[in-house]
Amino acid sequence: MEVVAILLVRTFDYDLVVIGGGSGGLACSKEAAQLGQKVAVLDYVEPSVKGTKWGIGGTCVNVGCIPKKLMHQAALLGTALKDAQKYEQWKPAVQNHVRSLNWGHRVQLQDKEVKYLNVKGSLLDEHTVKGLTRTGKEIMLTAKNIVIATGGRPKYPTHIPGAVEHGITSDDIFWLKESPDVALECAGFLTGIGLETTVMVRSIPLRGFDQQMAGLVTDYMEAYGTKFSWRSVPKSVDKLSSGVLQVTWTEEQTGKDQRDTFDSVLWAVGRAPETKTLGLEKVGVKLNKESGKILVAADESTSVPNIYAFGDIGEGRPELTPTAIKAGKLLARRLAGQTNELMNYDNVATTVFTPLEYGCVGLSEEEAESRHGKDSIEVYHAFYKPLEFTVAERDASQCYIKVVCKRGGDQRILGLHFTGPNAGEVTQGFAMGFQCGATLTHLKETVGIHPTCAEELTKVNVSKRSGLDATVTGC
Repeated sequence: MEVVAILLVRTFDYDLVVIGGGSGGLACSKEAAQLGQKVAVLDYVEPSVKGTKWGIGGTCVNVGCIPKKLMHQAALLGTALKDAQKYEQWKPAVQNHVRSLNWGHRVQLQDKEVKYLNVKGSLLDEHTVKGLTRTGKEIMLTAKNIVIATGGRPKYPTHIPGAVEHGITSDDIFWLKESPDVALECAGFLTGIGLETTVMVRSIPLRGFDQQMAGLVTDYMEAYGTKFSWRSVPKSVDKLSSGVLQVTWTEEQTGKDQRDTFDSVLWAVGRAPETKTLGLEKVGVKLNKESGKILVAADESTSVPNIYAFGDIGEGRPELTPTAIKAGKLLARRLAGQTNELMNYDNVATTVFTPLEYGCVGLSEEEAESRHGKDSIEVYHAFYKPLEFTVAERDASQCYIKVVCKRGGDQRILGLHFTGPNAGEVTQGFAMGFQCGATLTHLKETVGIHPTCAEELTKVNVSKRSGLDATVTGC
């Protein structure tokens, strides 16, 4: 008897469909296309509560890193020139640059033959994506693999009366037609361009960062004009007949309510993952119920085969553009069978672009103590004065370096922290050495570039334990 075997092979429209045209999604799609995969990207920006919308490129390009850093630079120039009114010209310049990046992303996708669809995507099953256009038309796409890279959006404290109606978020601030009168990064550049700004802090500044360094950052901001209302919890926001906003808050120390009026209120109370409209639970993709983020494995896989997620949307992942970009490229290579390399999320360097920049890599002093014990770590530190502060006679008391080391042997570096000019550039360079297992011995053997702030890191020699004065004198 003759047996005939019939092999059924399902065909798909695409090898890969990526939902989310942010930094990670774009990197993943372009990498996959370059490796011979047929790829489509779905990107749709839901307007913010205030109606703000933008083009392809995600949070970083449109309402995050790029405009923030450009306005930060404008603020630095404003401090130097004492003429913040002239910086109105920076608004169209920043916005025009962002739009050029939107266009550049579209051109790159076209060049790499990635299909770009300005539609809102959701999952129907592990191989099917439904797209919804702004006119309400539905389209269906099937793919061997699906990647979720939709990122997150700022939260509103919806339990506070008036918060949504009268407040804005970082989604809006970079695109306002008029200057607001209102988080530390936003407060820093707003003060720098001449706007009276108050920061209301519910608990601690820069949660998750080294708290000694965070204190130096806020001390510097206060010294240069930003006001802080510490241990304060907002209760309501009301719009008065004059058009100004009256904020009521409770001071935790006294328990008393306080009121003041502001032109604008900006909420910086965290970000929420963009998962609610994706249909994830319907197809079985598991979420962290508390955070709303997708549970992912080391290879970015979810609980459903053929569906992957990375970037800000993934539980336990750093909310940073460079990690999303690298994770996206590595995922594309794995799905194309080119590599088995996984993304290394350990010891990712970052910088807070406050007026006095703060860069770090590795453990905070608190984390090092918790993991290794206070007696098993050695902390070397230095207060230094940047050369650019001398002629201007600027206060440098918050310019500080901290190197957290494991005691014994060559003293492996566990964490490196730096406040001062160009902290991002300084930290980026030392981060590579950190990844290579840098020790205090390595640091001391490195010849510094003179006269720079970064060279002070190569000269740290005073430990906290010694109790000696850590102020750098002379060259």
